[in-house]
Amino acid sequence: MFEFILPDLGEGIHEGEILKWYVEVGDTITEDEPLVEVETDKAAVTIPSPVTGVIVRQGGKVGDIINVGEVVVVIDVGDGVADTAPVQSEPAPAPPSAPASAPAPAPAPEQSTAPVAPGRPVPAAPATRRLARELGVDLRAVTATGPGGRVTPEDVHALAAGDGATPTSTSTSTSTKQEARAETAFAAHAASAIPFLDLEPLPDFSVYGEVEIEPLRSIRRKVAHKMTTTKILVPHVWHMDEADVTDLEIFRRRERERRESQPGGKLTLLAFVIKAVTAGLRAAPAFNASLDPFKEEIIYKRYYNIGIAADTGRGLIVPVIRETDRKSIIHIAADIVAVVERARSGSVQPDDLRGGTFTITNVGPLGGTALIPAINYPEVAILGMGKVQEKPVVRDGKIVIRKMLPLTLAFDHRVADGADAARFVSELVRQLSDPNLLLLET
Repeated sequence: MFEFILPDLGEGIHEGEILKWYVEVGDTITEDEPLVEVETDKAAVTIPSPVTGVIVRQGGKVGDIINVGEVVVVIDVGDGVADTAPVQSEPAPAPPSAPASAPAPAPAPEQSTAPVAPGRPVPAAPATRRLARELGVDLRAVTATGPGGRVTPEDVHALAAGDGATPTSTSTSTSTKQEARAETAFAAHAASAIPFLDLEPLPDFSVYGEVEIEPLRSIRRKVAHKMTTTKILVPHVWHMDEADVTDLEIFRRRERERRESQPGGKLTLLAFVIKAVTAGLRAAPAFNASLDPFKEEIIYKRYYNIGIAADTGRGLIVPVIRETDRKSIIHIAADIVAVVERARSGSVQPDDLRGGTFTITNVGPLGGTALIPAINYPEVAILGMGKVQEKPVVRDGKIVIRKMLPLTLAFDHRVADGADAARFVSELVRQLSDPNLLLLET
């Protein structure tokens, strides 16, 4: 028998929802044939069978959540023995101490501390994996003390404090140990209760009328987690302005008609905004950064990968347009079309969603005069685009009708100030108001 466990699907992914089984119990499957489709908080992934055999047992039904390291399926490969052992569940809490007269308990079995083979997931609960990510701990370097070689939260804390694994050198510097202890203390403090926050159970709404209950799954749950993190952790400040895009829209529409049948011919306003934003980030690196709260450091990124919020029908995801400083507006426009199509068809790959440095969300096509966006943590800024509308404005003492684009920059006040935001948005408005200037300066 071969017990196939859910592999590590990528950075930050520790579980997935079963969307579709390509085989049922009793079916024969050959190696590399589609086995199951799993949706993570990043994308839907089709997992092929690693072996040839007969399906004996499925690890869950459609709609179930399965964690990395848990058994996905058991396949009879004809040898009659289990090739891998199922991952054990978390150990139960220890019982209260026995009275003095009680017989001594049997010695606990020795725990396995052998390192995990390369390419195999480390046995650890999702909460333990999350803790390791928060403390910057590599689970493969942790000495496991849990049943069956399972890594426990205590093991992670031990390594973070400098006591849990064989060091890479003969001695660990004092500063490194102090830094690890500071991170551990920070995580423990962050996990404590927030003063005056008292979450009460929801009332039974069905008492008042008919209700429908839908589990919070996959992308929707990831959005919930991420938005809770960003709104609690990041002190948001918003700066708003309007860009006169009348001339830019004339230029864009003319070029779109001229290039309609060519790659990148679907010129959207977003492509021009991405290019202008990229130029602005080079001049204002604070908005192309991340803040490490453990080390109290600002990480300035010298590359420019712009995320674009996309409404997929299954939830909001943020595919990334890479190296926007090295691409023309035409190339950016082509990338937008390609990545959004993949996102909406469900064929987006995890790499499409990684590595963003700044995000733009555009609700203009859906309507609305403006918006107040939430930062896509761990980034430190996001630009919101509203709907382009014709409005009366004053130019040279006269009231004229111009096409105005509402812009809102949300930024992390820990890394930038209001004056920085005002200068950034003002320069963005200046470039978008003059297509000649935009093309020259980007």
